[in-house]
Amino acid sequence: MDTKLLLKDEAFQIVGAGMEVLNALGHGLAEKPYENALVVEFKLRGISVQQQQHFSVMYKGVVVGEFVPDLIAFDAIVVDAKVIETITDYERGQILNYLRICGKRVGVLLNFKHAKLEWERLVL
Repeated sequence: MDTKLLLKDEAFQIVGAGMEVLNALGHGLAEKPYENALVVEFKLRGISVQQQQHFSVMYKGVVVGEFVPDLIAFDAIVVDAKVIETITDYERGQILNYLRICGKRVGVLLNFKHAKLEWERLVL
């Protein structure tokens, strides 16, 4: 299987929902209203979603912390809502770590900072 195509349609559904949220709310809010609005939009579109699910961060078999992703859609895709100037390698590295911790393969970054939604789909 070509990993570049892994969960592609689902990722585009997430991006479409993000565009709808941005069009409705506008840009410039804090991250939490966008995250909460995505939950509403996902449910309206029939997309399964878990919000603020807790995952243990393990080191050599010992819990050393906790990670709480914004959203997990389709039981498979970590969705991270951001309000930042632009998506950088820092956010990309962060979501790849999130994927490792959650045991997922695909992540979608949505940046609501500007009038046009910036997004990236990442595959572990």
